[in-house]
Amino acid sequence: MGRSFENRKHSIAKTAAQKTKLYSKYGKMIYVAAKNGVPDPELNGSLKNMMEKAKREQVPAHVIDKAIEKAKGAGGEDYSESRYEGYGPGGCSVIVECLTDNANRTITDVRNCFTKTGSKLGNAGSVGHLFDHLAIFSFKGEGQDQILEAMLEADVNVEDVEEEDGQLTVFAAASDYFKTKQALQETLPDIDFEVQEIAYVPQSRTELSEDDAKMFEKFMDLLHDCEDVQNVYHNAQLPDQE
Repeated sequence: MGRSFENRKHSIAKTAAQKTKLYSKYGKMIYVAAKNGVPDPELNGSLKNMMEKAKREQVPAHVIDKAIEKAKGAGGEDYSESRYEGYGPGGCSVIVECLTDNANRTITDVRNCFTKTGSKLGNAGSVGHLFDHLAIFSFKGEGQDQILEAMLEADVNVEDVEEEDGQLTVFAAASDYFKTKQALQETLPDIDFEVQEIAYVPQSRTELSEDDAKMFEKFMDLLHDCEDVQNVYHNAQLPDQE
């Protein structure tokens, strides 16, 4: 059947693996959100938010429903959150967030990703101070001043409001996530969030060389292949981003 068929088959397999990883990731997060609160999104803001994110990522309804039903039962998995910090290729700063039911497996997998790419796993807090922990909301629209005023009136600890090419992005304190979302929905009833998340935003960037960039891409692939890794944040600036 030729090389083209083999390449296509490999691409299909890779896509399927990525979907499986994505579904597993959201299944865990929805389960934990439901287990830590109540398994009703109308009474559990964290669960509702996680379900909305999953739907935007086109996670099937049956995956979401299964995770919630699982959380309603007694017992179940005991997941815990863990965060690892360190230095990736080219000395860039990296934060890795995990959700795991086996801490020994997780630290071993994450450490291997660092070791195989000449990176260095650091101590807790080694690079965290180089990032801001922020609530981020991005949506189509205009009126930067109107949004900023609405945030201030709602007593939101807003860091910044950016407007570019018909896109508005609000950065606020992570602790004000739900307050920010509510204020935006009251100001713009028809708002459609393209991004609504809490993330680590780098305060500055580390430029990578061509060689470091290739190793960095390998580093990211290894991390995202790890079963327990949920999010990876970094301050790397690749050559084509300059």
